Amino acid sequence: MNSSPLDQLRYFFKQKNSLSNLVKINILIWLPLAIISLFSALFKSGFSNELINWLAVPSGLDNLVSKPWTIFTYMFLHKDFFHILFNMLMLYFGGMMFIQFIGEKKLIQTYIWGGIFGAIFYISAFNLFPVFQGVVNQSYALGASASVLAILIAAATYTPETKVQLILLGNIKLKYIAIGLVLLDLLSIEKGNPGGHIAHLGGAFYGYLFSFNLKRGLFKFPSFDFKNPFKRKSKLKFTKNTNRPVNDEKYNEIKIEKQKKIDEILDKISKSGYDKLSKEEKDFLFKSSNN
Repeated sequence: MNSSPLDQLRYFFKQKNSLSNLVKINILIWLPLAIISLFSALFKSGFSNELINWLAVPSGLDNLVSKPWTIFTYMFLHKDFFHILFNMLMLYFGGMMFIQFIGEKKLIQTYIWGGIFGAIFYISAFNLFPVFQGVVNQSYALGASASVLAILIAAATYTPETKVQLILLGNIKLKYIAIGLVLLDLLSIEKGNPGGHIAHLGGAFYGYLFSFNLKRGLFKFPSFDFKNPFKRKSKLKFTKNTNRPVNDEKYNEIKIEKQKKIDEILDKISKSGYDKLSKEEKDFLFKSSNN
């Protein structure tokens, strides 16, 4: 029996994984801000705008120096319902693919660094290009779009041939979705909201850089974890091992065989799409991605 969309939504929010936590954090920040905005409008107060200015990342370097935390807080900030709705739907879409192919452990890292790169691109562009000189000290950016695009581009870069079904468009390879989103932002810079589109490109750049590096192991960015930041971890670790220890040669053989099977599954995805995998292959890929 198929569950209803409402049941699926309830199930999603009951989970305690990285994707669910990111969505919850964005909603829990947006909701009180929306209430504050409502009462600010009713009482003709400027408090809501002052609060947004305190949390959104400014393009002016003087303002940024006085509010350095905004390079982090802006990526969890949304002003209206449709803004957060679109970003959370895209986060869910991209996040599910990211977890399936790359693993949950690096999702938050990609979200945070994608947002940071988005802010860097935005600030740099507004201070370098003459066209923004008149607004550089008044402009600010907010929203999860750069972080979300980083996650989506990372998944598309890692498995570019994977096909997803889109309404009205049918089965589309991830690489074409990624290319389309990047081109749309590039062509939209002069049409309106240039800061937002430039930040998106920064997030996309990090997503590509992340997957490119992941395949080659060139360097490692610091990771972030919001699962339980206040929980103290025990220094003692107990493991139950019912298997006999293996020597280095045997361990390397097992590792090579496992990687060979992963490569075969990824090759099958690139040729036929993820839906053609058997349940055993999907389970094996999911378990491997979380190790």
